[in-house]
Amino acid sequence: MHPFSDNAALTIASLGEQKLLAKIRRWLGAAMPAAPHGMGDDCAVLPASPKRGAGPALLTVDPVIYGEHFDDAIAPRAVGRKLLARNLSDIAAMGGHPEAAVVSLALDPRTRLDWLEAFYRGLAALARQHRVPLVGGDLATHRGGLVASLTLLGRASGKRVLTRTGARAGDFVAVTGVLGGSLASGHHWKFTPRLAEGRWLAARPEVSAMLDVSDGLAKDLHHLVPAGAKPILFSELLPRRKGCDLCAALTDGEDYELLFTVRGTPAKAARLAADWHHAFPRVPLTIIGRLADHDAPDSGALDLAPYHGFEHFK
Repeated sequence: MHPFSDNAALTIASLGEQKLLAKIRRWLGAAMPAAPHGMGDDCAVLPASPKRGAGPALLTVDPVIYGEHFDDAIAPRAVGRKLLARNLSDIAAMGGHPEAAVVSLALDPRTRLDWLEAFYRGLAALARQHRVPLVGGDLATHRGGLVASLTLLGRASGKRVLTRTGARAGDFVAVTGVLGGSLASGHHWKFTPRLAEGRWLAARPEVSAMLDVSDGLAKDLHHLVPAGAKPILFSELLPRRKGCDLCAALTDGEDYELLFTVRGTPAKAARLAADWHHAFPRVPLTIIGRLADHDAPDSGALDLAPYHGFEHFK
């Protein structure tokens, strides 16, 4: 569905900012609490957490941009869902749970009202599913384009926050789900953020580092590799979506699966995998290799040099 129209009566230009804000409140419904905890002031006021010993706060932001993250082939309701899901995946990658969000939109005045309504309703549906109050945001003019950005506040599920920097040589490398073909399959907007899975992994002391795969495994993996180490992966172990070749599995991006490292013996890694399959029988977990010292032999290992993943601005 094309988001713009030259018929002014069908567009946001027919309303102006204040009337549009009133419609947005209605479209979001129960997903938006009343002011000051929701839209209506200079800042949203978040209620104090009643939980004693609550974990560290987490904050992330991600956009969806017309012509980059979606086009006319993607339903606006799916675009709204994708905006929140991308941010939820970041919270999942640190083993946290979401708490509240604000949404900022930069809109061409020709943006269609029915497109925007469906966008907000898709956003609200996923927000209600994950109990994420949408507490405010901002609107601005962007002639010739459409950009929606969401900032999500979350909190670690325990005292430990899983980051990208905890791995060391000797750790195993594992990934959830399957990789590749995200655009052709629609996975890039239909995916399920691995929130429960991320919290489960964060509670396992043998998990040393984690991130979500958004720009392709070949690129994102390097964020986990410490100085003086290198990844030793094997192509036959990579879990691929049906019809995907090795290049697609490594570089397509927007997989939104969890990539993490596991410390310990092979038996310990196998035990984690067995426990995972008991906890999440519908979500595959695959150990795809190991981190090794930089000068260790890598006979038979996958050469990642030709694979680069998605790079912004290129």
